[in-house]
Amino acid sequence: MERAPYPQHPGSLGDSTGGAVRRAGYGTIGLGWGSGYLVMPLRALLYRRPTEPQVIQIVFNRAIYLVRVRRHRQARRYTLRIQSATREVVLTIPPRGTFKEARDFAQKHGAWIAARLDRLPRPAPFADGGVVPLRGVPHRIVHRRGTRGTVWTEMNGEPLLCVAGNVPHVDRRIGDFLRREAKRDLEAASLRFAEELGVEIKRVVVRDQSSRWGSCSTTGVLSFSWRLILTPSAVLTYLAAHEVAHLVEMNHSARFWRLVQKLCPEHERAKVWLDVHGADLHRYGLPDAERQLP
Repeated sequence: MERAPYPQHPGSLGDSTGGAVRRAGYGTIGLGWGSGYLVMPLRALLYRRPTEPQVIQIVFNRAIYLVRVRRHRQARRYTLRIQSATREVVLTIPPRGTFKEARDFAQKHGAWIAARLDRLPRPAPFADGGVVPLRGVPHRIVHRRGTRGTVWTEMNGEPLLCVAGNVPHVDRRIGDFLRREAKRDLEAASLRFAEELGVEIKRVVVRDQSSRWGSCSTTGVLSFSWRLILTPSAVLTYLAAHEVAHLVEMNHSARFWRLVQKLCPEHERAKVWLDVHGADLHRYGLPDAERQLP
């Protein structure tokens, strides 16, 4: 997760309490608040303006950037962060901060926002003409508005991912299709490995997890990122083996890795693939938060 740097020449944002831009922990920028605000009543901490916008727009170098605004009762300063997985820009406001100051703060650091987003992989929305890797194989998205059906694959000189319906439904339909395919493949692989180890799975669920590819609960629920359907099949198979092995060993001990080796002898290659390409998978299906001005 990217955070804004400490400015070399801190200056006041016009805060009436005398606060100024200052270092607020490693890699953050913030507007300090007077000590009197540290003892404000709980009611004031919980107060939120009901009509306050949730998203603001800033302009830098003729490009528009969307910034999500969140007010946090424990925040002591304004902070800007960028979620690398989702490319989302988040501005945190202290309890008594103003929306005007928040907008000015984000606009002042427009260059920082643009630079950090430019370092991240470009979003790949699910739209006509886009390309999405299905089981590791690039498929070009083709919108067939007048055709009956939902989403299906074809081979016409190249692998195609075809989607029917109106334009506003293309993104959702492709996302739903990929989640269904991910659950089907992950369930099949997980059940196969569970049978081999003589363990039972309560259920398999797929989510859009940004911090981990899979997890295993003590109750036997296996959770996976749907984005594994974008990887080569061997990588998805390894993740299934990894989480099923946790049904026997809820740790990463030598015994655990011996189980993984037994279930998936090629697991080392799959791990390397995820280390190299895993971060890139999060860009698929993301809208582009940047728009160019005419």
